[in-house]
Amino acid sequence: MPVVPVVVAAVLVGLLAAPPLRGRIARFAVPEGEPWCEACPSCGRALRLLPPTGRCPGCRERLGAGPWTVEAVAAAVAVAVAYAADRLVVVTLALGWAAALGVALGFVDARVRRLPYGLTVPLLGGVAALLLVAAQAERDPGALLRCLLVALAVGGVLELAVWLGALGPGDSPLGLALGGLLGWFGWSVALGGLFAAMVLAGLWGTLRAAAALARRRPVRGLDLPVGPFLLLGALTAVLAR
Repeated sequence: MPVVPVVVAAVLVGLLAAPPLRGRIARFAVPEGEPWCEACPSCGRALRLLPPTGRCPGCRERLGAGPWTVEAVAAAVAVAVAYAADRLVVVTLALGWAAALGVALGFVDARVRRLPYGLTVPLLGGVAALLLVAAQAERDPGALLRCLLVALAVGGVLELAVWLGALGPGDSPLGLALGGLLGWFGWSVALGGLFAAMVLAGLWGTLRAAAALARRRPVRGLDLPVGPFLLLGALTAVLAR
């Protein structure tokens, strides 16, 4: 298959997905305890779609993520999904679904340190349904069982961290979804995704600490968002499989 047309098509898909993703980001990127942002606080316009500028089409109020950031990330992730496409279309659809909602989750978690159920539950439900269809198509109940076991293992570890107060409640359904998706490709891919997530989080924390020391500022709690690193780790593992 020619590479250039596939890349161009993937970029276009990412750009087309960006406006509704911006709407989801603007809605859910609010601090803990505050109601979801259903409409522009200045003019009351619904936040279903937002342009690349990140401004409300009605009053030009800046909302959600910065200009062209969501578009750039969505296009890059779409290209990565095209590269990682599985021979089963339904599995590729599961990757695409996780990637799309993962972009929104990554931006929300990076901004307000939370993974809202309004994004993680649809992600989990969509991945579970698509993997069930894939297992039926392949007539491979063993693959479905592996997905379930990996999902429970990853989700269980993250839920334990939630009980201990180290993570927020939204990390568990994200872990279930990513664990199940990685489980389709095997235990080694799932372990690779977790390892990549830990390495990426460690590198980012080290860079932030080094930057603070270079500016001669005290290194306090780094308060790293876990969601983006789980998502990047999963994508890295799928690409490297």
